[in-house]
Amino acid sequence: MAVRVSGLAVAVIAALLTSPLVPATDAGAAAPVPCPRPAPPAPGPTPSATPPADPVARAVGGARLATAGLVVPPKVPTPPKVAATSWVVADLDTGEVLGGCGPHEYATPASVQKLLLAATMLPRLDPTEVVTITAGDLDIEPGSSAVGLVAGGRYRVETLWLGLLLRSGNEVANALARLGGGADGMAGGLRAMNEQAQLLGAYQTHAATPSGLDGPGQFTSAYDLALIARACFDDEHFRRYVATREADIPAQPKQRTKGFTIDNDNQLLYRYPGALGGKTGYTDLARHTYVGAAERNGRRLVVTLLGADVIDKRGWQQGAALLDWGFALPRDASVGVLVRPGATTASAPPSTMPPQALPGGASGGEATGRHPLAHPIRSASYVLLAVGLAVGVGALIGRRRRLRTAGRAPTSRG
Repeated sequence: MAVRVSGLAVAVIAALLTSPLVPATDAGAAAPVPCPRPAPPAPGPTPSATPPADPVARAVGGARLATAGLVVPPKVPTPPKVAATSWVVADLDTGEVLGGCGPHEYATPASVQKLLLAATMLPRLDPTEVVTITAGDLDIEPGSSAVGLVAGGRYRVETLWLGLLLRSGNEVANALARLGGGADGMAGGLRAMNEQAQLLGAYQTHAATPSGLDGPGQFTSAYDLALIARACFDDEHFRRYVATREADIPAQPKQRTKGFTIDNDNQLLYRYPGALGGKTGYTDLARHTYVGAAERNGRRLVVTLLGADVIDKRGWQQGAALLDWGFALPRDASVGVLVRPGATTASAPPSTMPPQALPGGASGGEATGRHPLAHPIRSASYVLLAVGLAVGVGALIGRRRRLRTAGRAPTSRG
């Protein structure tokens, strides 16, 4: 039997098939689950302005991550109480996010921003090249962390990386950004860092300084930090640098300075079995920030923390507690994924929900445990729904026309 489809039915089909397949918004959604904390956050300086909440950016990696509260897999132990305002635990190899607290909440990075510098400049700079430090490189905030390099001193790029990652040298960050920034120097380096953040899918990250010293419009999120840390740990040079416990800074005879030794300020390396390294950070505005990674039974996890107070645990100890929690979870535990670089190539979050913002979406082929036919089946369901509705609308219209015709004398249609 042939079915006549009216113009209205055709419009319904077109509307359904051309509408973006985005998750429905539940106006009555439950309030965020509070994150386990030992005490409320201590009052601090007023944070710098951040962009308004973007539902697209907040859902990158999975819709469950778009919460200001706690997100963990069902039926797992409660995470330990930590004083960080936001955190994420993720698998460095599979990309699965094991849990988090406000994963996409904006926060100030402090020196963990140096990981974005590393992710950007490690591929650009030859570690064996000898470079000269300038007076401009030494223009840093008085009293802030520094290695002790001297203007006019000549150092291998590898030495600069060790100074950056072991002792968080702010003058080193300036030098590396300048060296990797091309003709535009440090400004070019900053621009490259922000471009790299977009490439990684870290849409809630913006660098105003290469070192992480506070600057206007500088922010990140715990999820973005996990993306950036993963990119860093993919680099063999980075893995070696952050696992180094001591490094020698050579003497500079022309500047009459002696050589000296620096040690790694990341206590996870010394006190946590299987530690791979990471990065510490602190400013009055950001409070304590931390990124740490460790390996256990062939599984590599990373933890990122922002806005941490020191109440009963230092930043690295809070990270260690969350790593212990993550390692105790089943290997298939997940609340989302770390998207792979280039999964979204737009220079800014797209206006519609990107594939990787949907559960099981594009994640560089790492959304483990998800059926490969999920998206075709969902699309087919929409098509069947559209056709069924069209048939129903057509039948209803036809019935109404027959009823009208039966109730009056035949006339010509005008």
